[in-house]
Amino acid sequence: MALHFIVDSPEELAGESVALTGPEAHHAAAVRRVRVGETVTLGDGLGAWVTGVVASVAPKRVEIALAQRQQLDEQTPRIVLVQALAKGDRDERAVEAATELGVSAIVPWQASRSVSRWDAAKVAKGVARWQSIAREASKQAHRAWVPQVSEPVTTAQLAAKASDVSIVVLEPSAERALTALELPADRDVWLVVGPEGGITSEELENLEKAGATLARMGTTVLRTSTAGPAALAALSVVLGRW
Repeated sequence: MALHFIVDSPEELAGESVALTGPEAHHAAAVRRVRVGETVTLGDGLGAWVTGVVASVAPKRVEIALAQRQQLDEQTPRIVLVQALAKGDRDERAVEAATELGVSAIVPWQASRSVSRWDAAKVAKGVARWQSIAREASKQAHRAWVPQVSEPVTTAQLAAKASDVSIVVLEPSAERALTALELPADRDVWLVVGPEGGITSEELENLEKAGATLARMGTTVLRTSTAGPAALAALSVVLGRW
């Protein structure tokens, strides 16, 4: 399969050629070792999908002649991962795997039991870090659409979204199985994953009152880094994407 690269803006793909510079050029030339004449694909993270041929390779600049172009639609319904902040790199691992598995967007959640806390000074840095992970994982997965990471939400803000989207809270004690849910095809699905200590009973109650549905996966309790990606994989089968 051809290597895939993502440019910073759609305008870069408007001409007959594009030049990869900076870290992207280093990645192409030194890490992936592209060669002149090699076919590659490029995207803007917003659905553009362009095939090109490498014209020249230098450590700080890789020139690609552009050929075939198409615009790919985003899959619907959109599946959004609402990932509770977690200690270490567990939430980041969830972002990476969920991106590879096709998540449409990612929402950080400051849950009651989140050990990691993003104060005002950390929000911009945290969102940028998750966005960078999603971008790199999108290149690895050859995705035309890069998931966008929003600013963190509180439980109250999350509950307020229940009137617009289908909120599914992953909860091991839930009676209903995730794969047994009947989800409307015309509404985004927000998968809510709690932190290491789980979601509090108060949070579960507030989300249910707002219209969220609790759902379980199997008989085991998954880590916060595993639950979201596992749910995405299950829904991909249910929706016929796999």
